[in-house]
Amino acid sequence: MPTPAHPTQHPQRALLHNEIHARPPEAIAAPLAIAHIVMLADAAGREASRAHLAALLRDHHLALPHAETTHLRMDLGPYRIRWELHTEFVSWTFMVPVAAEGFGEREPDGAADAVPRDWLAALPGQCLCSLNLWVLPTHTFGSTSLVKHVLHEDTLVASTVADGHGEVYTDFAIHADGSSRMVLLTGGMTPRRLGRLVQRLLEIETYRMAALLGLPAAREAASVLAFAERELAELANAIRTANRDAEPALLDRLTRLAGQVESQYAATHSRFSASSAYFELLDRRIEDIAESRLAGMQTIREFMDRRLTPARSTCASSARRQDALSQRVSRMSNLLRTRVEIEQQQSSQALLAAMNHRQDLQLKMQSTVEGLSVAAITYYIVGLVSYLAKGAQKMGWPLSPETTAAVAIPAVALGVWWSLRRLHHKVFRRHD
Repeated sequence: MPTPAHPTQHPQRALLHNEIHARPPEAIAAPLAIAHIVMLADAAGREASRAHLAALLRDHHLALPHAETTHLRMDLGPYRIRWELHTEFVSWTFMVPVAAEGFGEREPDGAADAVPRDWLAALPGQCLCSLNLWVLPTHTFGSTSLVKHVLHEDTLVASTVADGHGEVYTDFAIHADGSSRMVLLTGGMTPRRLGRLVQRLLEIETYRMAALLGLPAAREAASVLAFAERELAELANAIRTANRDAEPALLDRLTRLAGQVESQYAATHSRFSASSAYFELLDRRIEDIAESRLAGMQTIREFMDRRLTPARSTCASSARRQDALSQRVSRMSNLLRTRVEIEQQQSSQALLAAMNHRQDLQLKMQSTVEGLSVAAITYYIVGLVSYLAKGAQKMGWPLSPETTAAVAIPAVALGVWWSLRRLHHKVFRRHD
């Protein structure tokens, strides 16, 4: 069978096509212990994470990941590992089967206990999120023992999820082991649906912490913005009453303020934009778990709306204040520059008027000098004519030298004047 002909392919076609299949959830079955760790890392840290993963796989004599791999799932025997490379962080998820019996009677074991301790402690980056999640069958567990041995009762949050096919419990607290905790009780969900639900719960915790990265930046920006707003108000009042001599100093102050505002804007804008995107992803993941209220319990949505709204509003407010302040500084700078330019134009017009006046005086003086030049040239030429007439009289010239000179004066003066005028016309025409 002949191979079908294909048109020229886009170099990114395969990558773009596979994007919808990136980081797919995997089918899981209860009972299961999951440890989810998110490490904040820059570009070098993310590459170090890839090397750290390769070291673990090499110890287990497994194939190393491709250099362009951004996610990997692997069964290492005692536990399964899921590694995902993101823009700002790297997530590590470890899964271990557990026994549901006796879970509510003692402190539960986490999946991280099955991972080599030294290797786990050396994960590249800074830990942003650490969550222990236990997935248990509903019929083998009761919420009373859950509260007593796993979660804090005073901050307990719970709801039914997956349209009533499961129950999730958490307290959004960091426990003595340095991790937060969550328990998922499952009913009759298929392994694939359970895998999707678990992935969304892990992403809720991840995106919650990632979104809050903008809060410290917003708090730090608040003091800078307050100072800049006061400085701008003082400058606006000073510009309103300033005279011409004070304007250069005010323009220098305003330029420095604009540089400070833009520098702070450039340093935090990407963080605020990322936090806004993470907040939207968090909202979407909470919607995806399809939760409903358990009697007398606060849902995850209600908890997030109540506790995260101030942080979200603070980040959004700082971003809006930065935009507004940047625009106000820009408008004030334009107004002051326009005012300075108008005054400079007025000064230039006055200078041009003075130059025109001086030029008129120079033209008048030049005309006077030209008149004197005509008289002087005429005097010298008539003197020459007089000398010529004296010599010509001896040769039979009928007029006396004095008469000849008198007759020649008008003609000579007219000729000299006409010659100078013609020279002026040639010079002006050449410059035009």
